[in-house]
Order: sequence, then C-alpha cells, then structure tokens
Amino acid sequence: MDLWRNGLAVFVLCVLIPLSSVRAQTIIGAPSLALKSGETTELGNVYWTINCRSMLTGVPRAEILEGPPGVTINVQEAMVMPRWTACPKAVQGGKLLLSAKDIQDQSYSNITIRVTFKTKDGDRQLSKTYNLSLFPSD
Repeated sequence: MDLWRNGLAVFVLCVLIPLSSVRAQTIIGAPSLALKSGETTELGNVYWTINCRSMLTGVPRAEILEGPPGVTINVQEAMVMPRWTACPKAVQGGKLLLSAKDIQDQSYSNITIRVTFKTKDGDRQLSKTYNLSLFPSD
C-alpha cells in the first residue's frame, strides 16, 4: 500500500504538476504566432459564401475577446479567393490583420479572436485562439 502511495505522489509531483502549468499558457493544437513591436501579420482571409457566392452585406468585423495589451486586430476589406470551398472567383471579404503596437517587454500568452460576419441571413460568428509570443523591437 505504501509503495502505491509513494508511486502516486511521485507521479503527481513529476508529471501532473509540470503539465498543468504548461497547459495554463500553451493551448495544444492552437497555432503559434510571434510578433515584434510595430509588426503586423496577416492571419488569413475572411469571407462567408454559399455556392461560391458571397453572403456578406458588409465588411466582417473582428475583436479580441482575450489577449495581451498592445495588440490590435482589424479586417482590411478585399476581394479574396475562398480556397476552402474551392471557388473559382474572388468574393467580397477581407484580410484579418493582427498588429503589435508598442511592446516593451517580452511576453507569451493566448489570444482569442472573434470575427462577426453581417450576412443576408443575419449575423454569424467564428472564433479562434492562438498562442502568441510578443517581443520588443531591436
């Protein structure tokens, strides 16, 4: 019985506690991004189609639900290729841009982004979480 308890204690101390602290910061399976102060990266195209026709009535809107200070998100209106649905022509949509403004200290955190689409059938929302590393500029 004591051997079993000792083994359980070692397992908890050596495996579970270190893994729990890692998971508090890193979301396994989520894409990882790295930005320096002043940089902007394109996360991808945003669009809403049915049968290769845009259902949008306006430019999609993006917001940060959770994330570090000094980071902004916006959608730049553009005609985009809906490659996920294998459409042959560009449709109304936009490019999702993530920017790091004035970053003073290196940090690592999660960021959750929600995109709202104004469509002919009403509002639609999608969200995604990323692991984000921020660095001050040189």
